Amino acid sequence: MERFILRTRWFQSALSSLLAMLICACAMTTGSASRPSRVKPVSYQHQVWPILQAKCQGCHQPASPGGKLSVTSFSDFAKGGEHGPAYQPGKPEHSAVMDNLTGVKTLMPKGGPALVASDIALIRRWISEGAKDDTVASKDPIDQAHPPIYSLPPVIASLAYSPDGQTIAVSGYREILLHRADGSGLRARLVGQSQKIESIVYSADGKLLAAVGGDAALFGEIQFWNPATNKPINAVKSTFDTIFGGSLSPDGKLLAFGGADNSVRVVSVPDGKQIMRLDNHSDWVFATAFALDGKNVLSVSRDQAIKLTLIDGASFIDDINTHFTALRCLVRNPKVDQVACAGDDGIPRIYKIFRTEARTMNQEDHNLIRAFEKQPGPSTALAFSSDGAQLAVGGEQGIVNIYNVADGKFVTTLQEKKGVIFALAFQPDGKRIATGGFDGHVRLYNLPGGVLVKDFVPVPTGNPRRTTASLTHTPH
Repeated sequence: MERFILRTRWFQSALSSLLAMLICACAMTTGSASRPSRVKPVSYQHQVWPILQAKCQGCHQPASPGGKLSVTSFSDFAKGGEHGPAYQPGKPEHSAVMDNLTGVKTLMPKGGPALVASDIALIRRWISEGAKDDTVASKDPIDQAHPPIYSLPPVIASLAYSPDGQTIAVSGYREILLHRADGSGLRARLVGQSQKIESIVYSADGKLLAAVGGDAALFGEIQFWNPATNKPINAVKSTFDTIFGGSLSPDGKLLAFGGADNSVRVVSVPDGKQIMRLDNHSDWVFATAFALDGKNVLSVSRDQAIKLTLIDGASFIDDINTHFTALRCLVRNPKVDQVACAGDDGIPRIYKIFRTEARTMNQEDHNLIRAFEKQPGPSTALAFSSDGAQLAVGGEQGIVNIYNVADGKFVTTLQEKKGVIFALAFQPDGKRIATGGFDGHVRLYNLPGGVLVKDFVPVPTGNPRRTTASLTHTPH
């Protein structure tokens, strides 16, 4: 009996301890429920936006808003599309975006794999928590007062001489660098938003400097600068990818350029208002040129075509060439209505702009004036001398060949072999030519002999303090 009583007491004690633990646990649970949750809310900027950018922006952006929905900004996403708001804050079960992501109506992304479950759950929780925008505007560390600092020279995509021949403009990272024409010193740095400046061009009177470029997969940008003051006149975003091949009309009132969206656009100067858009190309458009009348624009693309378009009404006229190869560059002869083009097959060709013979089913290349000799590799840069008498051709092998336009005869070779040539520019008096490309150097050659007279890096490199000081004392 005594043993039974002891066991009973032990059981009662154990039961009491267990009940005490359960009561304590319940109290802790009740207490934690009354306290705010330590789980951080979903961040739109750091968690939701990266998903939209990676998975949705390709089809839902202002340039091609599928379902009239753009997700490139919080305000656009909140506004929704043709079927109304994309979501209802606090109500994921009534939000169209959740129906699309889960396939209740139409599975998105269209034509691609569904989002992983964790991404869908993240967006669902963000909507449940009120779909708040926590985007913080960050201060741009680069501006006119704080220009880029370089450890290595960037690739040079474009060069341009001022009409008076005193200045050479060079593309850099987020800036245009203005150098004395002989390469003896830096005059000014024109800092903008575009990471890449793809094309620089002066107006015929030298009163305007235009540039096109942008940030890949983010925006294209047009910049207008006043060369007399080195101050910006205007900067206009255009398209949602980098733009290429800027050219000014002879009167300087229009600017044409091509894009990675396969389009050709013409805008007014300097407000950047769109005058014309052509969507007849089927691949990226790398270069444009105006006819001498300023009423027609030409464009070249990887789709192999040189397209002629009447600006008024965006009336496509003709492919002026027979398709041979993907084209990368185009320049107009300054004196006559002829254009030179070149591309992957390494054969530069000159075409008359306006057709004088009827097209036939035999695909004769009626507008072709001359095909030059095949270059060592694909051609990536072209330039006419200011009198239209010579054509320079640069390519992937780092070699520049110069030819007479009238008879196609070879003049000289600039033996660089320092990487791809992306930029060529004749000095207006024709006595010198500048080259730039992959290695980030500008090289100046005397003509007609092709003797190298100057080789310089156009951007300040090295000690930032020393660079800033030297720029401060550079005379303008």
